[in-house]
Amino acid sequence: MPVYHGFRSGALLPGLPRLLHNAAILLLLNTQPTATMTQQHTVRIWDLPTRIFHWTLAACVVALVVTAKVGGNAMEWHFRLGHVVLALLVFRAVWGLIGGRWSRFASFLYSPARVLRYVRGAAHAEDSIGHSPLGALSVFALLAVLAAQVATGLLSDDEIAFAGPLTRFVPNAVVGQATGYHKEIGQYLVLALVALHLLAIVFYVLVRKQRLVKPMLHGDKLLAAPAPASRDDLATRVVALVVLGLSFGLAWWVSTLAAAPGF
Repeated sequence: MPVYHGFRSGALLPGLPRLLHNAAILLLLNTQPTATMTQQHTVRIWDLPTRIFHWTLAACVVALVVTAKVGGNAMEWHFRLGHVVLALLVFRAVWGLIGGRWSRFASFLYSPARVLRYVRGAAHAEDSIGHSPLGALSVFALLAVLAAQVATGLLSDDEIAFAGPLTRFVPNAVVGQATGYHKEIGQYLVLALVALHLLAIVFYVLVRKQRLVKPMLHGDKLLAAPAPASRDDLATRVVALVVLGLSFGLAWWVSTLAAAPGF
């Protein structure tokens, strides 16, 4: 806030009563901070690995739904995409521990009291930087449901042409339960959570006027106050590439178990 020197009673506006004099000083002081109050800060919130994970996972989920509905030879791609999602989920689990500041689970693991305050309109200053409390619940729920869908897919058997690579390691009763969940419950939970996720984005963009899509494209958010940025340099991306490679290696190994002799 600018500091004005030399104001003395009657010096600036001689002849005016003291009340008008003080009011004039306050008016002068309050005309300056407008630019400062509207200043916004560009902060890197989502690192590149998180953004690539987000959009790749979204594309895979759409493709999985399509291939499941088409059936037939498309199921070959359904199984391949399932292993890709397995790799992505493993990557996200690791990246949630070592990734950028706002990609780590610790940054959006809110207490029930914090969530209730957010719902009641008493949001914390950091609630709109990364994932909001409600957004965090959506993220954790979606990751959990996708993990359950992938796990049951690995244990499923359509008794026609396709069976998951882990079916040979569990009793038939477990295979039946996994198949039933995968086909009858899991897929609809995924669709419901995806729809809820999209509706929440539309609500925040149109009603609360928050930009959620663009930051997930270029990584930066415009904030009213400074905030710590996520690390997103070359070293971080190399680490992410190594983690992603190991995750895909694990998914590939799981895919080979079905044909592993004497395992």
